[in-house]
Amino acid sequence: MNRPYGAVDVSANLKGAVPKTATQKILLSLAEKGEIVQKSYGKTAFFVVNQANLEDMPPEKLAALESEYKDIDEANKLLVAEVKAASTELNKLKSTPTDDEIASQVAELQLAISTARKHLEPLRSGTPLISASELEMLGIQWNKWRNEWMRRKKVFMTFWNLAMDAVPRQDASEIAEDLGIEQDTSEHVALEQSELCKMGGLGEKGRR
Repeated sequence: MNRPYGAVDVSANLKGAVPKTATQKILLSLAEKGEIVQKSYGKTAFFVVNQANLEDMPPEKLAALESEYKDIDEANKLLVAEVKAASTELNKLKSTPTDDEIASQVAELQLAISTARKHLEPLRSGTPLISASELEMLGIQWNKWRNEWMRRKKVFMTFWNLAMDAVPRQDASEIAEDLGIEQDTSEHVALEQSELCKMGGLGEKGRR
């Protein structure tokens, strides 16, 4: 830009590549040679291009430069768009698994499929997954511990209702929460209402 600059301005425009002191000496040397003009304002010196050395700029040449600038600007915009598209494509490629990674993933999937097929083989061949004696033992254990749970729940509810008979429902709920008493969850309720409990437990259906 054709305007006066100080040594600080020039050094800053050069991103500090040339120190301010060295910049001042260079500008003074150029001024002594007549290549630039030094102007002092108080103790501060400014430097400007020697206007006498500037070539005349006829309107035709100025118009040509403006046209060239527009062409370069348009070309630059196209390049920016191409760089953006290339960057997007590069990011896609970076996020795409490599051949080695794909091969490793395929091997893992094949192993998982093989394991799943081994687990399904007994079902396909009709092999019982659990024997009748094992099922009967499970039924005995199920009925034993379910009956024990029901007995304990009945005892607890009897004493709890006696203790909370005169206590408002809201207060009773807060007391139960403070004592850490856990109520049946929705899963428990669903299990008690299921066919498993209605038919008397494991192994009962087969003996009816």
